[in-house]
Amino acid sequence: MTGTPKFAGPTRLLLRAYGESPSTALRNELVCRNLGLVRKIAHQLARGSSEPLEDLVQVGAIGLMRAVERFDPSLGHAFSSFATPCIRGAMQHYLRDHGHSVRLPRRLLELDSRARRAAHALSQRHGCTPSERQVASALDISAEEWLQMRLARANRTLVSLDAPAGPHPDTPPLVELLPGPDTPEVSPEGQERAHLARALAQLEAATQVVVRQVYFEKRTQSETARRLGVSPMTVSRRLKKGTGQLHTLLQRAL
Repeated sequence: MTGTPKFAGPTRLLLRAYGESPSTALRNELVCRNLGLVRKIAHQLARGSSEPLEDLVQVGAIGLMRAVERFDPSLGHAFSSFATPCIRGAMQHYLRDHGHSVRLPRRLLELDSRARRAAHALSQRHGCTPSERQVASALDISAEEWLQMRLARANRTLVSLDAPAGPHPDTPPLVELLPGPDTPEVSPEGQERAHLARALAQLEAATQVVVRQVYFEKRTQSETARRLGVSPMTVSRRLKKGTGQLHTLLQRAL
């Protein structure tokens, strides 16, 4: 919905004209004129979300279209006041359906977004799915930063992998039911969760507890120290040891 406007005159007059004689062309013109409002709301909701901004804009444009179709100029309301909840509601509904229950730190969200873009660019350039080592190299980040991003991303689904797969106590945990990396039709996300779960299982118990509490349960190192009855320095050492071991184990799995 871009290009040279086909209709002249103030937006309020076009809204009145659409109300009297609806047409697809006039509706699309009104949507184009108000896309700035859509982008403003999309930027607000994109903070703290891993969903691409342009996806929110597209969804918001549909909400704006519905607002144009339902708006009644005779009631005397400003169109922007009427359209805003329609646009925001469409975006929020989309985020509820596609978003994640765990809110990630903004720094990791941005890094995750950069990683996805880099992976797409590498895939387009080489004609195949890039390895995680290639993506990390393209981002020019440290191994620790890459591991933090992977742990944070997996945290949205990995926390429950140790839970039983069924209601009975003897049911194996979900991690044992995950397909291996050589299984056909396994998504990259599924492989990543499997690699992380197996790597975590290889850490010694004390180290694993610290990694889980800091990265998966989002506790501070001080809070973790209090809960475990150890010093913050001990937590820091175990965390450093655990992230180093995880990085090594995950590199072997690539």
